[in-house]
Amino acid sequence: MAITACGDDGDSSSGAGGRESVTVAALPLIDCAALYIARDRGLFEKEGLDVRIQQIQQSLQALPALAKGQIDMVASANYVTYLQAHEKGTLDIRIVAEAIRAAPRMMEVLVPEDSDIKTVADLRGKKLAVNVLNNVQSLTFDEILETQGVGRPVYRAIPFPQMGAALDKGQVDAVHAVEPYDSAIQDELKARVLIDGSSAPVESIPLSGYISTGKFADGNGRTLAAFQRAIRAAVRIAEEDPSVVRDTLPAYTKVTDKQAESIDLPLFPPTMDAAQLTRLTDLMKKQGMLKKPIDPATLIVK
Repeated sequence: MAITACGDDGDSSSGAGGRESVTVAALPLIDCAALYIARDRGLFEKEGLDVRIQQIQQSLQALPALAKGQIDMVASANYVTYLQAHEKGTLDIRIVAEAIRAAPRMMEVLVPEDSDIKTVADLRGKKLAVNVLNNVQSLTFDEILETQGVGRPVYRAIPFPQMGAALDKGQVDAVHAVEPYDSAIQDELKARVLIDGSSAPVESIPLSGYISTGKFADGNGRTLAAFQRAIRAAVRIAEEDPSVVRDTLPAYTKVTDKQAESIDLPLFPPTMDAAQLTRLTDLMKKQGMLKKPIDPATLIVK
């Protein structure tokens, strides 16, 4: 796995100033805002942690490194990917904290301004870009389509940073983009919003979290508790002043200061909720993405 470090070099087993070192793989998405706020505001340091962030482009890329213990945690980890790995026995996961839940307009299906696709029914059989196949985007969108009684598109895997170019070149008919790429594609290509990907019946559903392993959790309970406190403190800051999130985004994503001002933010849960996570696992079971039910309460780090 190719990863880019955003922190101090050196042995990740020893933290700076005697602090406990935690290596976290993270995507350049809004999901990770609390992680960067906690770092920049000294919240990790206050808790005695030296958190080292390594950037990745898809949460799937970090799965092997997490399984091998090369990293300690994945931030903004796509729940679907990691729950499936847990079911298959390739990774014994633990959910350290929730990252985001769906909120209005923070993920949308976009089409070119002059597209003949006018309604979601017109998407049937058309090429729709998602970041990863058979994952949370198609999971939630298929549920929306089923509720509306319309057919499904043909999904194409295109990383979020490349979706705008793919839409512009006509390689796909539509893209399912999340912020900050959602707003950027609209601004740069004048793309038209076809439907809100966070609409009923998947409103407020959990989308991503901070995922570690059972092995790391069993041996580092105090460290993970400190990490959770720092993330909760960062979420409180974000709740009280959303401009902090907007100010933070340009530092680790390609979104501009201007774009950050108008981006639609997701929900940043202050605490984990097994009932909400069960909505996701039940939906995965319903759509065949899990062969048997998983009780999220058994995976939450308390």
